[in-house]
Amino acid sequence: MNNQGQKDYWNGAAGETWVESQERLDKLLGPLSDIAIERAAPRPGERVIDVGCGCGTTSAQLARCGAAVWGIDISEPMLAHAKARFKGTENLGFSIADAVAQRFTPDHQLMFSRFGVMFFDDPVAAFRNLRTALEAEGWLVFLCWQEAAKNQWLSVAGRAVQPFLSPPAAPTPSGPDPFAFADTQYVTSILNQSGFRDIQFDSLTPQLHLADDLEGAIRFQTRVGPLARVLGELEGEVRDKALDAARGALAAHLTPDGLKLKAAAWLVTARAA
Repeated sequence: MNNQGQKDYWNGAAGETWVESQERLDKLLGPLSDIAIERAAPRPGERVIDVGCGCGTTSAQLARCGAAVWGIDISEPMLAHAKARFKGTENLGFSIADAVAQRFTPDHQLMFSRFGVMFFDDPVAAFRNLRTALEAEGWLVFLCWQEAAKNQWLSVAGRAVQPFLSPPAAPTPSGPDPFAFADTQYVTSILNQSGFRDIQFDSLTPQLHLADDLEGAIRFQTRVGPLARVLGELEGEVRDKALDAARGALAAHLTPDGLKLKAAAWLVTARAA
C-alpha cells in the first residue's frame, strides 16, 4: 500500500493549486485550525508530527508553542512552499513521507493533522504505522470533515450545479475521500484496530468566511471546491448556466460582512494504547 494515486494527484495540478490558494485556505480554515491546536496543546520541548502538513501553516502554529515539529506530506509542491515560508525556524522541519511506509521512532508525544488523514488507501495500515511514532500514552489529534451535506460552504454551490454534471461515482466509505471519515463508528473501528484508545469526537460547526463577495466565492470554488468540476467538464452555455445557478444559490447567504457558510467537522482525539 503506497497511496500512489494520491501521490500522483497531490504532486500534479492539485498540489500547485493548493500552493496558489494557500492564503485563502488558511484564512478559511483558521477557525477550525485554532480550535484543534488549542486542544492538542503542545508543550515546549515536546516532539510533534504534523501529518499531511501541506503548506506548513499548522506545523508553524504548533512550533510557536515551543514544540519540535516535523511536518510530513506526499506533495512536493506544497512542501517546497512550506520550506520556503518557514526557512530558518529552528524547531520546525519538513519531509516528503508516506504515512504508510515511513519508518518512525517511538519518541513523539503528539500526532496532529488538519484534514490530512482521510486519503489513505488502507487507513488501518496507515494509522498502525503512525502509532509506531508515538510513545506510550502519546496523543493523537486530528480534524476530519463530517458529511458533505452538513458542510454548506461546499454543498450549497455543489447542489446547485449537480443537475448540469454527470452523476458522481458512488461513494466508497473505505476509499480515499475528503468525507471518508464522516462516520464516527468507521473511524472508531480504524483507530481501535490501529492501537488507539479513549477515542473522542467533538463536533465543530463554525461559520466559515468563504469570500468577501459573490464573485470572489465563485473564483475560489472553481479553484478549490465543487465548481472545479464545472470548469473541467462543461463548456459554453451549459457552463455559464451552471455557474449562474451557483451564484444564485450562494447569493442567498451573502451578508454585509461577506459570504459566510456553515462547516461541520469532527475533532478526533485518542491515546496510544
